[in-house]
Amino acid sequence: MNCIPIMISGLPGNVARVMAEAVLQDERFTLVPFSLTGEEISDGQVAVDQTTVTLLKPSERERKINEILESYPGCICVDYTHPTAVNDNAKFYVAHKMPFVMGTTGGDRQDLERTVKNASMPAVIAPNMAKQIVGLQAMLEYGANTFPGLFNGFTLQVKESHQQGKADTSGTAKALVACFNQLGIDFDISSIEKIRDPKIQRENLGVEAQYIKGHAWHTYTIQAPDGSALFELTHNINGRQNYVSGTFDAVMFLKTKIDTNAFEQKLFTMIDVLTAGK
Repeated sequence: MNCIPIMISGLPGNVARVMAEAVLQDERFTLVPFSLTGEEISDGQVAVDQTTVTLLKPSERERKINEILESYPGCICVDYTHPTAVNDNAKFYVAHKMPFVMGTTGGDRQDLERTVKNASMPAVIAPNMAKQIVGLQAMLEYGANTFPGLFNGFTLQVKESHQQGKADTSGTAKALVACFNQLGIDFDISSIEKIRDPKIQRENLGVEAQYIKGHAWHTYTIQAPDGSALFELTHNINGRQNYVSGTFDAVMFLKTKIDTNAFEQKLFTMIDVLTAGK
């Protein structure tokens, strides 16, 4: 099998680095030595193991992209950049007919979906690439659709803790809140408690020091109005390796869709990826 060229956008960021290192270790893929990055990044290159990756700012990428695509035909992009870059990056990929996996949260998600639906190539976008979290979300969506109003009158408290550099409220938390809303709980996403203080994470939550700079801890507490019933859902992810497998499954999903010309539908989610892999 020919190796699939993957361009990881977001270097020198931590998640993008984990993805790039994993690509180099996976015989199915070859790492495209270019990465979309932010205009504010001063470095022109970054080393990933023994590979030098050239960083392309928004002001530079148009001049290089055709050469890159000629050198790496069939390139699939994996985006772990910044919420402020989501929509512009997606439009760039679409303009150059590049299939992509959008692992970055935030941005204008409705605009992102419109962009993909009007594209000529498919994309996978999801608020979380960890397969087990995606499965949990799917189960909650099933429950919400099957038992709407089940928790009418109950209250909800949501706490989500991530590394200090995560700018936006967790997309996963927002998605699960939507399920709880359908289950009858009146709760607005603006009430999600977003924890980014390393001292609080370490001392109050118990996040281990080695994961302070890379974790995703969520707790959802549901309580009856009179206090007679309490339900609590917790999912804690330490580090970033959990996202690699799901991301690569999404890449293989797109590759299969493209090879079989089976993408009348352009917009796919991680639930589509999991369903296809059953």
